[in-house]
Amino acid sequence: MSAPHGDDGSARAIVAAFSANLGIALAKFVAFAVTGAASMLAEGVHSVADTGNQGLLFLGARRSKRPPTPKHPLGHGRERYFWSFVVAVVLFTAGSLFALLEGVEKLRHPHELESPVWAVGTLLVAFVLESFSLRTAVRESREVKGDLRWSAFIRHAKVPELPVVLLEDTGALLGLAFALVGVGVAEVSGNPRFDAVGSIAIGGLLAVIAFVLAVEMKSLLIGEGAAPAVQQQICDALEATAGVQRVIHLRTEHLGPDDLLVVAKIAVDPQMPSGETAAVIDRAEAAVRAEVPEARLMFLEPDVDRRMPARDMGGPT
Repeated sequence: MSAPHGDDGSARAIVAAFSANLGIALAKFVAFAVTGAASMLAEGVHSVADTGNQGLLFLGARRSKRPPTPKHPLGHGRERYFWSFVVAVVLFTAGSLFALLEGVEKLRHPHELESPVWAVGTLLVAFVLESFSLRTAVRESREVKGDLRWSAFIRHAKVPELPVVLLEDTGALLGLAFALVGVGVAEVSGNPRFDAVGSIAIGGLLAVIAFVLAVEMKSLLIGEGAAPAVQQQICDALEATAGVQRVIHLRTEHLGPDDLLVVAKIAVDPQMPSGETAAVIDRAEAAVRAEVPEARLMFLEPDVDRRMPARDMGGPT
């Protein structure tokens, strides 16, 4: 669930989402200017927030590629996690709160809809564009997702941009449905308060998505270990190396989607000369990187096998 060989498909998903959201935002604001529908304004602000969010994801991806410095010796890979967390904050403040406030205001002071056909037509066009964006995100996520269910992928993925785009696009489609129902019921019933209810529903939806994103990005920012299957790959590669008796303990932490820190204590023959021990460590590092390319930073400590009862891998991740 980390980036396979540096190409995780996130750039293509971001480009598709950015293009779709920019076009949709313009169309929604035109429709709002014509109709005065609160749900259209809420959706327009939602699309502007989503467009800005794609720019933040691009910024994070670019800054994460900066080389290590004395101040940041382990690199800048976590920039991608930080800016994805900022996306959650923007989605809540610029999207959710605005939609909720606008909905409450129009609920207290209803505004008759003008030219609802414009609103419906714009929403249908937006459905098409958002569906294209979601389709791209789903296609690019499949290789990284593997056999995981989509909910598990959102929870455990180390590539932050793909879950962000997936949740944003899914939320956008649901938000469009809320807006369409709100405008439609308001027009049929003659009660414009249903349009305000649609705006409130959009705000609540965005708040839920922002909360889920914030929780997942917080976990990545704090530091998550490699998936259990990846840890097993590392241990198998180490123990298959000539001269390594076994792995005593292992710690891993993602510094970025494709940048994994590996720290391990390995048991070697205590009678082995220091030069040969160094050669064993070199071979072990090469074996791990051949199996897990994202294990770029590795520290292996040779030790005497004291026959601990079980391999210590740092607990569940």
